[in-house]
Amino acid sequence: MSANAPALTAPVAILPEHPDYDAARMAWNLAADQRPAAIVVARDVDDVIDAIDLAVELGLQVVPQGTGHLASALPDMSQALLLKTALGGVEVNPEARIARVGAGAVWKDVVDAVTPHGLAALSGSSHDVGVLGYTLGGGSSWLARAKGLAANNVHAIELVTADGRFVRCDATHEPELFWALRGGGGNFGVVTAIELDLFPITEVFGGMTVWPIDDARAVVADWVAWSRTAPEEVTTSLRILRPPPLPEIPEFMRDTPIVVVDGAVLADAPEAEAMLRGFRATGTPLVDTWAPMSPAGLLEIHMDPPGPVPAMGDTLMLEDLDEAGIDAFLDAVDPQVVAPLLMAELRQLGGALARAPKGAGARDRFEGAFLLFACGVPMSPEHAVAVAAGLDRVTTALRGWSTGTTYLNFAERGGEAADAFGEGVYERLRDVRGRWDPDERFLASHRIATR
Repeated sequence: MSANAPALTAPVAILPEHPDYDAARMAWNLAADQRPAAIVVARDVDDVIDAIDLAVELGLQVVPQGTGHLASALPDMSQALLLKTALGGVEVNPEARIARVGAGAVWKDVVDAVTPHGLAALSGSSHDVGVLGYTLGGGSSWLARAKGLAANNVHAIELVTADGRFVRCDATHEPELFWALRGGGGNFGVVTAIELDLFPITEVFGGMTVWPIDDARAVVADWVAWSRTAPEEVTTSLRILRPPPLPEIPEFMRDTPIVVVDGAVLADAPEAEAMLRGFRATGTPLVDTWAPMSPAGLLEIHMDPPGPVPAMGDTLMLEDLDEAGIDAFLDAVDPQVVAPLLMAELRQLGGALARAPKGAGARDRFEGAFLLFACGVPMSPEHAVAVAAGLDRVTTALRGWSTGTTYLNFAERGGEAADAFGEGVYERLRDVRGRWDPDERFLASHRIATR
């Protein structure tokens, strides 16, 4: 768009010539170089409707964005309007155990609102992840093996469609759209609010165990073996991690490869201790912090970045890892070095994650035994090339154990959505999008094609 573009009023659009354009186009993931044709910040539903009308008038697609954690997966935005959804607010109905969450909310907002009522949400591992993007992509929490995916614990979704209509959908009103949104992400409209199921949980047993990198092979082998029969009350993650040299990191862990297993148990302390014994007794831990805590404490245990950073990551769903699979993982990560990656992670699946509940969404369950996620922090163009090569090395090494499906929330290098779902699901999603967004007005991180 040029400097002589027509004056834009309702809503106010930020064009590339505007002095605030560079600040407005930034996402949480600072590695995403977003350069949209225009930017609108929506603070209520009317702003969203006006923004879609404006995009139609100017012949632009629309990119809904809350925090922008997955922004690196978005395609070229030069012919798109970036719609920042700053519709905040969390309303809690403690009797119904439902939280209504606005499109601008992050998980800390929700946790802070529900904890005083003795309730817990299926929140992500980081305090500043956007609730809507996380949930619409599936949403795997520290309670996931007991409670399932966040997307399958949604009561209702409110959105504005491609033709500017406000729609509220649930299991009985527009059920096919409700199904598609829970896993199909931002391909169907601009979600303005979501109603989440809450759980009467006031205490969990959570924490982490940290080992020196010399224990890596023993820890991975014991944790994989333990995970095969672990109770559903337990959800854990194993990481080969090289923490950055930051002040908030304990000095002995800075820029030093370590092995970490963290997670949560829905059980009292004696039961939880017994459930976790299978891997915590391995080697010589440096740190062990497992203890009873409020569910709010689960936002901190994964040591996720406290604010925006540049990030590159990739993912695979994995079947059970045999000895050769464990060797492939460790050889690809190179535990004594890890770099140029920050970490490589195996999240424990199974339990309720493996079962599709009645009324499930398009992402109804997780296939396989583990979810692989590897990531790096590219600090320069040259470093980005090295991180990409590191990601390729890890995913290529584990390809032989892949389920063939992908978790889109972790697929930070973009692509089509076709590989994310089981047989027949993608075709059904295409049909739904063809009815609600036939002209593909919305531009999502992973496209569901109508043609």
